[in-house]
Amino acid sequence: MARKKHRRSRLSQIERQPKEVCKDTIGVDIPKGDSPEDIRARKKIIDNFYAKWNAANPDKKVWNSSLNDFIYVKYQSINETKGHAALTYMSTRAVFKLTETLKNATVLKRKEAKANDKNQKSYDQMIIMTYPGIRLLVGHQTSKNQYVQYCITAKKEKK
Repeated sequence: MARKKHRRSRLSQIERQPKEVCKDTIGVDIPKGDSPEDIRARKKIIDNFYAKWNAANPDKKVWNSSLNDFIYVKYQSINETKGHAALTYMSTRAVFKLTETLKNATVLKRKEAKANDKNQKSYDQMIIMTYPGIRLLVGHQTSKNQYVQYCITAKKEKK
């Protein structure tokens, strides 16, 4: 009789466990799933990260030796990253290496900004930069002669 009772309590413990999340060295539980709830949770995590990052970096810029210039983090940087990086667990993790990536990313390729993309309208060129496991997209604004972080995501694995 005691055995059955133990089984029931064990089952209820399993049922009460949260969805699969990962608490890494970053100290944040990041949902690993692909459900809309998981994506919303990752968007919120990215928002919170950028809020803390902006508070710690009031200049909102980081020197990049490969570009030999500052890379600025602006409102559009947060929106684009939130929209793209929240889609996968690994891209959300990549956001937590923002400062390190902005400092050390190297230029992989330069290309013209998409003329028909309203989000890239203010840029004359887009620069694809890489850092181990991370892809950083930086736009160059000719009006202010600034490099602006456009989006940061995990590198897609080639199949």
